[in-house]
Amino acid sequence: MNLTDRIEAFVKLGNCIDQLDEEAWQHIYLKTATYNNWFTPENTRFALDNIRNLLFRENLEKWMSAYHFKEKASRKVGVVMAGNIPAVGFHDFLSVLISGHELQMKLSHQDPFLLDYFSNMLISINPEFKNRIFIVEQLKNMQAIIATGSDNASRYFEYYFKKWPHIIRKNRTSCAILTGSETSEMMLALGKDIFQYYGLGCRNVSKLFVPEHYDFEPLFNSLEAYQPVFHHHKYRNNYDYNKSIYLVNKAPHLDTGFVLLRESNEIVSPIACLYFQYYQNKSQLESYIRENQHKIQCVVSDTEIWSQNIPFGMAQHPILQDYADNIDTLRFLEKLA
Repeated sequence: MNLTDRIEAFVKLGNCIDQLDEEAWQHIYLKTATYNNWFTPENTRFALDNIRNLLFRENLEKWMSAYHFKEKASRKVGVVMAGNIPAVGFHDFLSVLISGHELQMKLSHQDPFLLDYFSNMLISINPEFKNRIFIVEQLKNMQAIIATGSDNASRYFEYYFKKWPHIIRKNRTSCAILTGSETSEMMLALGKDIFQYYGLGCRNVSKLFVPEHYDFEPLFNSLEAYQPVFHHHKYRNNYDYNKSIYLVNKAPHLDTGFVLLRESNEIVSPIACLYFQYYQNKSQLESYIRENQHKIQCVVSDTEIWSQNIPFGMAQHPILQDYADNIDTLRFLEKLA
């Protein structure tokens, strides 16, 4: 099975996702929610639609054209999958297999279904993948490791997998830069970056940078459209818990009724909370972001203050070249060969 065959298989996988009927979707919704209550039908459908958009032939061919893989130099690559949002490990799944390596994956207990589902679909498309995809409980006899987890888990991974070539990913989040000149449409789009997946993804905005004397009212008016997140019991429990902590500690905060905003120099805010920080000038803001780049996945804005901006509403629409932790997974896999 050469690169052309592998690309063809993933193109067909994308077509299969596109052609799922309502019965198949209902099966997927039921199975994912069984393991993780955060995986609502809307979020699962959104995640799979994004995956389908990655798997167009022109996207895959353009992506792979920047690398050179030796066809007979495959390695056993173990992947510890995360489970914070639906099929969050798909990019690693795709990267290992399309580069010609053997994938041995340890699935998250929060999302054990979707990647197994894709594996079976891929094997039915091209049976040769049956000898390339393995779901395991323990990673043994690996030649390389990719692992994603919390900051605490990453320390364990660093120690346990230190003798193998590895990529170890830690907690990250995203932020947004506001100037006060944003339109209501921009603020509405920003709400997607904040509330998609209930804020559980590393590409979700958990912190706002705002100019001094910023007027929050236009932002609050736009975010009101996302009030339905409050209907999810887990989200509501997080909101109630964090609000009680703020009240008991007499911590100053703003309350929209479904999300809490608090001024903080920290980056990663709790679920149902959003941190904000005032800035005085461009250099101050640039300095803060550079110092904390190891914790920031992406920056959402419509301003020239930061050169690598993502437009409002697009944080949860990564392309194939958007690597987690900004580590080029394919370059890592290319060097293994």
